[in-house]
Amino acid sequence: MADKTKQPATVDSKTESDGSLILTYSGRLDCLSTGTVWRKTSHLLHPLPTRLIIDAANVSYCDGSGIALFFSLRLRGLRNHFPVDVRNLRPELVSLLERFQADTFNLRPATAPPQTNLPTEVGLWAWRIWKDVFEQVAFIGELTTWMTKMLVHPRWVRWGDFFLMVERTGANAIGIVALLGFLFGLILAFSGAISMKQFGVEVYVADLTAIALIRVLGPFLTAIIMAGRTGSSYAAELGTMKINNEIDALTTMGLDPVRFLVLPRVLATTLVTPLLAVLANLSGLVGAAVVVLWLGFPLVTFTSHVERAIELKALFSGLVKAVVFGLLVGGVGCLRGLQTEIGPSAVGISTTRAVVSGIVLIVITEGIFAVLYYSLGI
Repeated sequence: MADKTKQPATVDSKTESDGSLILTYSGRLDCLSTGTVWRKTSHLLHPLPTRLIIDAANVSYCDGSGIALFFSLRLRGLRNHFPVDVRNLRPELVSLLERFQADTFNLRPATAPPQTNLPTEVGLWAWRIWKDVFEQVAFIGELTTWMTKMLVHPRWVRWGDFFLMVERTGANAIGIVALLGFLFGLILAFSGAISMKQFGVEVYVADLTAIALIRVLGPFLTAIIMAGRTGSSYAAELGTMKINNEIDALTTMGLDPVRFLVLPRVLATTLVTPLLAVLANLSGLVGAAVVVLWLGFPLVTFTSHVERAIELKALFSGLVKAVVFGLLVGGVGCLRGLQTEIGPSAVGISTTRAVVSGIVLIVITEGIFAVLYYSLGI
């Protein structure tokens, strides 16, 4: 004869004349077999009975999944207004079932979300802006402190991570920066040629493109690429680490996350951005040279105009912009990653915020540089 204690769970039903439903359970109500019995029970409860009687006399074993089944039946009875009576359950299982009171579980009607008005929304928006600005200022202060300490103690920097980030943010971005720089130079030269053709001075397309690339477009284009490529990567990496409690683990061990995670990334981005800006400038000039050659001018004419148009201070001003842009992109990406909250979409939100914040700050900084350089006569 088979051992009853090892038989899988089964359920039999019987309907009384008064509309009562008797469910007789037998076998092992464990995590392996309760699911099948649970689905069958759900089918047996249609239509709903006037009363439900659960007979557990033949239940040889019952773990948490079986108790959850009985509790769910009690909860369904309470919600649909029919009594549920559990009979012949072993005393130790009765005490376990009685720990959960069905009338305290999820029986309150769903409440509508609170209605807000315009002043409340404006106040919440202002508070979020103020909080974000405060966190940015605190982050800038902490990052500046570690950079100052780095000058005194260079060995405090994790140079292995630094060179890895230089490779990822710099060397791996050469292709996209060169391609977009070439295309922007091509487009800018063609756009300038359309206007200059009216006056018969198409050759000055070389001057226009060179000045625009060196002073504005080269650093600006590179910064936008870095914000979309590198800033989002930093935010996603640090955001994932925060969700996995890796950053909390560093803090628990007495290791500062800014020193170990942020500083190498910000230094790498600050270093490679001006180098990539030079590459974007050269690629843009190559694109402009293609247009000038297509217009019928020799290459020597293009190079002579470019040499005459580019001044050392213009080149230096563009590189200064690139350094500041790299610092902004690296800092904002790391900050948004450290601000990641809990939730399935938290990393995506942090990545989006990193890209949007980086681009906005780049545009604002470009405007500030334009006014500053105009005032200084650069």
